[in-house]
Amino acid sequence: MRKILISTVSALALTGSLFTMSAYADIIIGFIGPITGSVAAYGIQANNGVKVAIDEFNKKGGINGEKLVLKVFDDGAEPKQGVSAANQLVGEGIQYVVGPVTSNIALPVSNILEENDVLMITPSSTTPELSSRGLWNVLRTTGRDDQQGDYAANYFIQHLKDKRIAIVHDRATYGKGLADAFKSALNKGGVTEVFYGNITPGEKDYSVMVSRLKQEKVDYVYFGGYHPEAGLLLKQLREQGVDAPLIGGDGFNTSELWSIAGNAAEGSLFTNAIDVKGNPSAQDAIKALKAQNIPPETFAINGYAAVEVLAYGIEKAGSADDPEAVAKAVKSGEPIKTTLGEITYGDRGDITSKVFGMYKWHNGEIISAE
Repeated sequence: MRKILISTVSALALTGSLFTMSAYADIIIGFIGPITGSVAAYGIQANNGVKVAIDEFNKKGGINGEKLVLKVFDDGAEPKQGVSAANQLVGEGIQYVVGPVTSNIALPVSNILEENDVLMITPSSTTPELSSRGLWNVLRTTGRDDQQGDYAANYFIQHLKDKRIAIVHDRATYGKGLADAFKSALNKGGVTEVFYGNITPGEKDYSVMVSRLKQEKVDYVYFGGYHPEAGLLLKQLREQGVDAPLIGGDGFNTSELWSIAGNAAEGSLFTNAIDVKGNPSAQDAIKALKAQNIPPETFAINGYAAVEVLAYGIEKAGSADDPEAVAKAVKSGEPIKTTLGEITYGDRGDITSKVFGMYKWHNGEIISAE
């Protein structure tokens, strides 16, 4: 049995504070994601899920009798910081990573990890390019932007086909990818958007865009981007008398959207991972999360599932010594039991089982729109 002495491991506690611990660790799992910055909500959710899953596995004796230790690397959703985190992680000899969380970090970091024989499983990076390059070391516990865009477009065509829709994105990898996938599927389905444009993330005044959307008399706006910009856009649309709800991706799945937009977010739709709250296989994970005062939100569930997938691969491979063998075990096509239900993987690390549903913001809560 391998024994790696970790004298000091700094990781993020569930409250957001740092803790230090000393332990003889058998398997170290690194986490790369935004713990600080404008989209820290996603990173903290995912990290919480990973942390709780590791706690639960360790209570049961770990994986193949080896205990797990988590080490967190904050990338701040900044590519340079993400690359630095990846290099630090490689330098410390870590072979398994949950993350990165955002697509703009996952793309460059996946190359570094692949070159150094590190297996990564992202709980939330949805860009198709991440897996289309054929790197052996990439896995996900979420779907791709094209799958998400297709799902949203098909929903619009089925339920809202006669409505006027505009498409707006934030120019970033995630947002533009979503918007373009939605546009492509929408157009193939016989619907043409009345406007296609973009905004600059981080700005506070979107009045020019709001005026254009008002001029186009839009009923809905598909927005490819994250919640900070979506929330501001919603507020400013309402201030100008535009009642159009937004439709978006899983970047809308945080209570911070409602905190920013308030009632302006009412009726906004978004695609997200299928709801697992009623799934019997998810109940132990949900109970474990709630026991540590963590809401069972999507990114937390996906982070938890990422550890389950790694555990499956390591157990099937027989050890954690060969990350490539673990990746092959996961991609064998056999159903893997997780908090997401039974999931299967293709040879590029994408989930081949159903991953998305449609949700709606209503009175400050997320409900199913199906």
